[in-house]
Amino acid sequence: MAQSTLIPPADAGIDSDYLNRQAAVLEGQTPLDVLRWAADRYAPRLTFATGFGPEGCVLIDLIGRHRLPIDVFTLDTELLFPETRELWQRLEQSYGVTIRGVTPVLTVAGQAAAHGERLWERDPGRCCEMRKVVPLRAELERVDAWITAIRRDQTPQRASALVTERDAKFDIVKINPLVRWTKRDVWAHILAHDVPYNPLHDRGYPSIGCQPCTGPVEAGEDERAGRWRGSAKTECGLHGPAIPATPALQEAQEG
Repeated sequence: MAQSTLIPPADAGIDSDYLNRQAAVLEGQTPLDVLRWAADRYAPRLTFATGFGPEGCVLIDLIGRHRLPIDVFTLDTELLFPETRELWQRLEQSYGVTIRGVTPVLTVAGQAAAHGERLWERDPGRCCEMRKVVPLRAELERVDAWITAIRRDQTPQRASALVTERDAKFDIVKINPLVRWTKRDVWAHILAHDVPYNPLHDRGYPSIGCQPCTGPVEAGEDERAGRWRGSAKTECGLHGPAIPATPALQEAQEG
């Protein structure tokens, strides 16, 4: 790995200028280089949150094969596809890694009792907030930096992402090793290294989230068109600008 010549300031963890300069240094380096830099700089207060998409499988492959000291977890909303759960087990077995499951305060039954049945149909934003955003926030409060699997070409909201940046929503460092990669790059790596992936991708599901809110995509549609189909929602809320606390957020945080 080509080492950075930047000297981090005392508060480099959340110094946006430093992170922007570091992003420029890392821009031309490989995802493995970025992961190694992140582990050297932030471990053990470093984590990777995966949703088991193709990009996440690539990063687990790199972390596992190179024995990088990076914590890995997934947001177990209790609404995952069976295929996703099977992939979770396959990845742990293939790479000898532990992928922690982080669950919401409320079970699905508890959420239904408190907020009504099938909240994801009536208010998907609130459902994502309680089952994804709040648990993620609790995990990220324990670390200085988190790794994501986002790519710039996935959505307009992600187009300006940097390799390293300050996460305004969670006020920690955000590291995006695959940000420069394309979908073709991701699948080339998966095929070259025989990386396990979700079989739903072969059945017309390019982007997979919770089972009730994910459907197949037709030819010519955007790869995230199957997420929250029929609503204006395009993101689950894990990536993006800081948001004010809502009643649902406060309720979940109070437990």
